[in-house]
Amino acid sequence: YRVSVVHQDAKRRVAQREAGVELLLPRIAYHETAVAEHANAVLVDQVINGLVSGGLYALIAIGYTLVFGVLEKLNFAHGEIFMFGGYAGLVALLLGGDLVVAAIFTAAVSAVLGLLVELVSFRKFRTADAQITAALSSLLVGLIVIELTHKFFSTEPRSLGLSASVYSAGIEVFGAQVAYIKLVILGVALALMMSLTYVIERTRLGRNIRAVSESPTAALLAGINVKRVTQYTFVIASVLAGIGGLLVACKNGAAISDVGLSFGLKALAVMAIGGMGDLRGAVVAALLVGVAEGLIYWAGFGRLGEITVWVLMIAILLLRPSGL
Repeated sequence: YRVSVVHQDAKRRVAQREAGVELLLPRIAYHETAVAEHANAVLVDQVINGLVSGGLYALIAIGYTLVFGVLEKLNFAHGEIFMFGGYAGLVALLLGGDLVVAAIFTAAVSAVLGLLVELVSFRKFRTADAQITAALSSLLVGLIVIELTHKFFSTEPRSLGLSASVYSAGIEVFGAQVAYIKLVILGVALALMMSLTYVIERTRLGRNIRAVSESPTAALLAGINVKRVTQYTFVIASVLAGIGGLLVACKNGAAISDVGLSFGLKALAVMAIGGMGDLRGAVVAALLVGVAEGLIYWAGFGRLGEITVWVLMIAILLLRPSGL
C-alpha cells in the first residue's frame, strides 16, 4: 500500500512538472520573440542613425570636394563654417524666427563667410606652389572663427530652445520608434545633395564649375569668368556646410563649438575615401561611413564606432588609392 501511494505521488509530481513545462514553453517563446524584435528594432534605429550621420558628413565633405576640385587646395576653415551654421541658426531663433527663417539666415551668413575665406585665403594664392600657404591661411581664418564664437557665445553648448515634442514625436519603422526630427534631417540632407547634383550636371554654372575644375586656363580662354566661378563654388560649399551645421544643432538640441573639428576631420577622411574631387564618391563614402558607425554601435563595440572612418580610410587608401 505504501509503495502504491509513493508511486502515485511520484506520478502526480511528474505530471505537475510536465504541466509546468508546458505553461513555461509559451512564455519562453514569447520572451525569445520579444528579444528578437527588440534586437531588430535596435538594428533599424542604428541604421537610420547611420544614414542621418552619413547625410551630415556628406554635406560638409561635398564642400571640401567642390573647393578641392576647382582649386586643388584644401579649405581648412570649412569645418568652422559648418560649426558656425548652428550658431547662426541660434541667433535667428533667439530673434523670434522659426526653423525656416533660421535656415535662410544660416545660408546667408554661411555664404558671406565662404566669400570671406575665398578673399582672404585663396584669391591671392592661386598658383600650384601656394597650396600650403592657402591651407595655412584658411586654417588661421578657421581659428579666428572659433575664437570669436567662444568670445560671443561661450565655450558651453547653447540650447536652441526647441520644444521637447520635436524630439519625442516620431513614427514606427520596422519596429523601431524613429523621431521625426531624424527623418527631417535625412530628408533635407538628401534634398540638398540632389539639388547640387542638378546644379552641377544641368545648369550653366555647373558646366562652368566642371570646366574650371578640369583646366582653369582652358576655361579662361573659353570666356569663363574663373574668379566668379570660384566665388560661386565657395558660396555653394559654405551654404551646404552651414545648413549641415544647423541640422546638427537641431539633432543635438544645442549649438556646440566642438562639432567643427570632429565633423571636419571626418569629412576630410570621407573625401579621401570617396576620391579627391569626386562628388559622387564623397556622398557614397559619407553614407557608407555613417551606416558602418551605426552597425559598430549596434554590435556592442560602443566608442569604437568613432574610429570606423579612419579604419575605412586606411583600408581604402591601401587597396584603392584613388578612392571609391
